Amino acid sequence: MDLNGKLTDTTVLVVDDVAASRYAMGTVLRRAGHQVVPVATGQQALVELDVRLRKGALPDVALVDIDLPDMSGFDLCRRLKERPHMAGLPVVHFSAAAVAPADRCQGLDMGAETYLTVPAEPEEIEAVVRSAVRTARLRADDQALVRRLTMLSQAIVTIQAARSLQELADAAADGTARLIGGPAAVFVLGPDDELYSGLSRDRTSLALPDAGAHRTVAGLLRRLTRGQAGVQITTVPAPLWPAGFFRPGMQHDARLALVLTQDGQAPVCLATPTRGVRRVNPEEEALVAQLAQAAALAAEPLLMYQVERHVALTLQHSFLPQPHRLPELPGIDVEVRYVPASRETEIGGDFYAALRTDEGVLTAVGDVVGHSLEAATVMVEIRHALRAYCVEESDPAVLAERLDRMLQHYHPEVTATVCLALIDPGTGRTRIANAGHIPPLILSNNGDAEYAKADGPLLGLGLPHPPPTELFLEPGDRLLMVTDGLIETRGTDLSLSMEQLRSAAVGALPGLHALCDTLLACFGHDREDDIAMLALQLRN
Repeated sequence: MDLNGKLTDTTVLVVDDVAASRYAMGTVLRRAGHQVVPVATGQQALVELDVRLRKGALPDVALVDIDLPDMSGFDLCRRLKERPHMAGLPVVHFSAAAVAPADRCQGLDMGAETYLTVPAEPEEIEAVVRSAVRTARLRADDQALVRRLTMLSQAIVTIQAARSLQELADAAADGTARLIGGPAAVFVLGPDDELYSGLSRDRTSLALPDAGAHRTVAGLLRRLTRGQAGVQITTVPAPLWPAGFFRPGMQHDARLALVLTQDGQAPVCLATPTRGVRRVNPEEEALVAQLAQAAALAAEPLLMYQVERHVALTLQHSFLPQPHRLPELPGIDVEVRYVPASRETEIGGDFYAALRTDEGVLTAVGDVVGHSLEAATVMVEIRHALRAYCVEESDPAVLAERLDRMLQHYHPEVTATVCLALIDPGTGRTRIANAGHIPPLILSNNGDAEYAKADGPLLGLGLPHPPPTELFLEPGDRLLMVTDGLIETRGTDLSLSMEQLRSAAVGALPGLHALCDTLLACFGHDREDDIAMLALQLRN
């Protein structure tokens, strides 16, 4: 556009089978500063447009004579408008012959912008072209804005559905990349200075930035957001921004949209490249800033949950005896394991215990139903109640009854599973009470393995518990107790998972340490529930 507001950078397709008319129209348009592409027929126009479409350089407007030798100008307009990638091309019909109003209406119905009667004054031709192009560009801008707003809303919905900070960063990076049509990176810096980074999917996974690059970004985010409020837009020059976040091994200036969470603690950053890749678009930048704000709002509850989960895990671990702090148990070796669920999962109520009693060694593995801080708290109560009860009573079935009554009295809405085993190290006599839990797996010294036939109702239901199951362990035999978090998988029958556990245990090397490590290696990856495991063996 020149200083007088005239369009001078447009390309005009002129479709006219009369050479003299094409020449005259082209001369007028060229003098006005336009580039002209003249063709004689409708088919030639379609071929020319296909070629230019592949090159990404469609004309800005088409002037189409309605009387063409191979098709009418109306038919050509219809065919153009039916093609998705050409539908936005403005069409102006013209004719030197008298045309009835009904025919003009037909052209408009086909999607043409207007109708021009020739011969016409150059100023009129230029005004018609200018109007058609401006209208089309405004329409295209409106459509592009609608698409971007739709992409923004879709990205926000995906971000809000994220279950972890890593999922949030990945979703925000993909949403940003779609908004700008290029690579993007997103960072969330937690209160513990742990950096969660997400890269858009169009970026290759090769040559990912190393830990040093992430530390550099974390330091930049802390410095840039210190004392800031609201959304901050800034550019970090390539020498200060680590290479590889946008293109493998390449440095770019980084355009950052920075915003703090509402508590002002955790910076959220949406980063896009500028140098040699793309120019800053104010409209895109405004949308990216909105996306950054949405990401910060979505990050806050995830950060709060992370802190709460850390507190709950600390509480849970503080009440579970560590392996090196287990009491000395005469005649029995014990190995325990505890593995929290994945970061995305709420804390559970799994526990284990190994206690000395007057009648031998009492071991227990249990799980409070549910995943919450309350479940972890009730787990602590059950474990302490068990420690208190077994001072005067060792019978596992009696202990199960007492734990059941305790839950009904203090936590009537809570249920739990527990398996209790009382072992006499001198004789190998073992009594087992099972309250809705996976029964113990007995691995004989001869290589056989089978589950103890012990079952009973969950704790907290008030149902009577059967007498304990009694069996005898030989020296070298191993008894394994686990929570269902080790093997339970959605969509898989628990009996099948128990058989897989039995087979894996049979194939483990001798010893308690090897048994626990083998089972965790087979089943303990990315579990949705906590895992508690206790294995014991009579000494020879």
